[in-house]
Order: sequence, then structure tokens, then C-alpha cells
Amino acid sequence: MNKQTKSQANRFTAILCVAILINLALYYLPDTIFGIPIKKVDLLSDIRLLTPNTPVDNELLVVIPEKKHLEFQPITPHVEAVVNESTALKTVSVASADVTTIEDFSSARNGLSRFFSALDNIDHLGRPVRIAFVGDSFIEGDILVADFRAKMQEHFSGRGVGFLPITSVTEQYRPTIKQSANGWKTYSMIKDRNRKYVISGFQFEPLSQEASFHFQTVDRYPGLEEVSSLKFIYVGNEASEMMLKQDNETYSFQLPPADRVSQFELIGNFRKGTLQFKNPKGLKAIGIALEDNRGVIVDNFSMRGNSGIVLSQLDVESCRDLQEIRPYDLIVLQYGLNVANDSIREYSWYRNRMIEVVEHIQDCFPGADILVLGVSDRSRNGHSTMPAVLSLLQAQRQMAESAEVAFWSIFNAMGGQNSMVKYVNYNWASKDFTHLSFRGGREIANALYDALIIEKGFYKNNETVDE
Repeated sequence: MNKQTKSQANRFTAILCVAILINLALYYLPDTIFGIPIKKVDLLSDIRLLTPNTPVDNELLVVIPEKKHLEFQPITPHVEAVVNESTALKTVSVASADVTTIEDFSSARNGLSRFFSALDNIDHLGRPVRIAFVGDSFIEGDILVADFRAKMQEHFSGRGVGFLPITSVTEQYRPTIKQSANGWKTYSMIKDRNRKYVISGFQFEPLSQEASFHFQTVDRYPGLEEVSSLKFIYVGNEASEMMLKQDNETYSFQLPPADRVSQFELIGNFRKGTLQFKNPKGLKAIGIALEDNRGVIVDNFSMRGNSGIVLSQLDVESCRDLQEIRPYDLIVLQYGLNVANDSIREYSWYRNRMIEVVEHIQDCFPGADILVLGVSDRSRNGHSTMPAVLSLLQAQRQMAESAEVAFWSIFNAMGGQNSMVKYVNYNWASKDFTHLSFRGGREIANALYDALIIEKGFYKNNETVDE
């Protein structure tokens, strides 16, 4: 070996040793420097196999503003305007199957009893049985929810897509409705905290004197082609005029004044139309609903980038107002994808915050049962399950147990560890190894539907034994 080659080898060795020493020093950093939390460098993070009981590396601190204590006031009745006649519905039955079952952590295994009772009495309620599916980008565009809605409506009757926000980031690819809007400003509870939000998490205000909303139903899923009720849901108004343009007819209505969550309902046959708002002084919109006033309605309340913690800021009074005019029997909480991170190995902080969220939702929506969905599988580098997913799933189950609500694991329903790789190979999920495709959503929707039918059977058997 000549002197030049030997010198280059020594230089490389020295640089390598310095790099190793620097990385070791970074790994052994203290938890804080000058009071600032420090995230350590873990050289083995990509190859270490962790279990849900792996000790913590660090703990993320989340600061949430204090809750507002609000008083409940009676709701103003909604207004109906008849356009033309509604249509009848048909009930279709379907059988259950062996699937990942629901874990009911309520003391008497009655965590879903109010929901199941509503289903059993669906023909005598005088209103639809309503399900609010609340989540993040995992369900946006009606992924999973569309097929779940179709299964529920096929079995228990019902028509319509349910709730629609005025504007939506998914309007271009959502297959269950065609919608567009002009002349609105959007407010989100993630970015704009100084508003009284309901479970949708959005408010909309007109930017022009002729703000509009256009809709057209679709027939890609059963029960969506035509509905008999169009509801405009709003939280503020002084003297707005609402016009419905449908086919060659234009209907004009004076929107009743409101300073709380209210609803203006049109009864008729709706497939396509445009809502326009003249002189929208003080108008604050929440959304519209396209549905029938019987059967099962499933509303999709997805919000991209949401961990679920922000739901602790829902306005109690406004949510109770909404529950009066649009009562929910079941609220499904789907969160976790925006929390799972392999730099975090312990999720007690998230468990504790989400326990508060569940309790807050129960306060906001008295009468509604809660079903928590455990996080889905998520693959790291396209090969194996992120270890953080296992830790987060355990925290979510503990959260449901502490809150004494029902729990269902998407992770287990997918097939458990490394199942996301299979989903991607089958084109059931995108190549980010995180989000489902519509085909993958159908698999989870079918499994969730079957789990609910099986759990409903347990509830019925327990009720018979009690009698």
C-alpha cells in the first residue's frame, strides 16, 4: 500500500469514527436543553422490533386550551317547505359473518344499546337512525363510509348521502355525490379556533351577494340516486333569501333568522339542483343534508390532518342544538394515522387526551353511543408494520376501556401485523402504505358492518336473558 492510499484509508477511518461518536452523543442527549424538549437520534430505529410494552424514548406534550363551560338552551324548531311528494322505501335483509368482533367495555356490555334499540324500533321512531362517522383523511372522499352506508341502508332501509359540507377538498373525487360551490369562505376548527363549531368542524360564510351550492346525486351506490329531503343547516342569519333552482323551476324562500344551530328543510324529490343565497347578511352555514326521513343515515365528518384531540373544543351548546334537530344514535371515532410516529414509543398522553374527548362528546351529544375504531395497519418502508402502530393501538384500546365505550380494531380486521403490505399488493391501499383505496375501504366496511350485526345479536340475547 503506497503512502497516498494509506493516507486516504486513515482519513476515511477517522471520519467514520467521528461520525459514530457524534451520533452516539446525539443519542445520549438529555431529555431537555434549557427547558426545551429534545428528540434523540436512534441509530437502530429502522431495525429494532418493538412491542406495545417497549419503554418510552420520550413523551410528546400537547397543550390544549381550557374547555368552555356553556349552558344548554332549548332549540328553535326547524322549518319545512313542501315542494312535491316524497317516495316510499324498501327494506332488504342481509346475513352476518365471522369477523373481528367489537369489544364492549361498558360495565353491563350495553355500550351500544341505545343504537341497537333505535335500529330495532326503526319503523316507529318517526325519524332516521343516524350515525356520525368522524375521522381524518383515512375516510375522506367517503372511503369506507360509502360502502358501510350502503350495507346499513340495504339492511335497515334508508336513502341518501346525508350531510355535506358547503365546500370540500374531496369534491372532485368523492363518488357518492357531485357537488360544487362558489362565493364562500371556509373556516376550520383546526385553524380558526374562535368559533362555535359542531361535529363537522367547519363553518362557511358567503363572500358575495350570490353565493351558491350545486349538487347532483349519483347511482354508483344503491339508495343515492334520489332523496325526499333537502336540509340546509346553519348557525346564523339575519335576512337571507334562499332560492332552489331545480330543472326549469325556481323556488324562493325567506330563510328564518337564527343565532344558533337551525335547520330549514325542503320536502320533495331531489336529484339535482342549485341553492343560491341573496342578501346573505349574517349568514353562517354548516352544510346541507340529502336524505330520506326514515331508515339509516350515515354522515361523513372527515377532516384531513386531525388527530381527534381538537374535538375537545366542540361547542357544547351548539352540538346539543344540532342533536335536537339532527339526533345521532351512534358516533364512530376513527383516528390515529396523524399520531403514529416511530419517534414516539409511548402514547399515554394521547390516551388521556382522547378519554377527555370521548367524555366531551358524550356531553355534547347526550343519547348517542360511542364506538372507537383502533388505528389501521401502516407499513414502514413497504415491508413491516410500524412499531408505533402497535403502541398506539394499545393506547386506543386502553382509552376505550377507561371511557367504558365500545372498541373495534381496524388493524385486526385488516389481518394484523404487516397486513398493509397485502392491501397494497391487492391495490386495496395506496403506495404510501397508509391510506385505503375505495376497494380496501369496502373490505373494512363489510367487516365493520358484520361486527355490528354480530354485536347486535349479543345485545338481543342479553336483553332476553334479563327479561
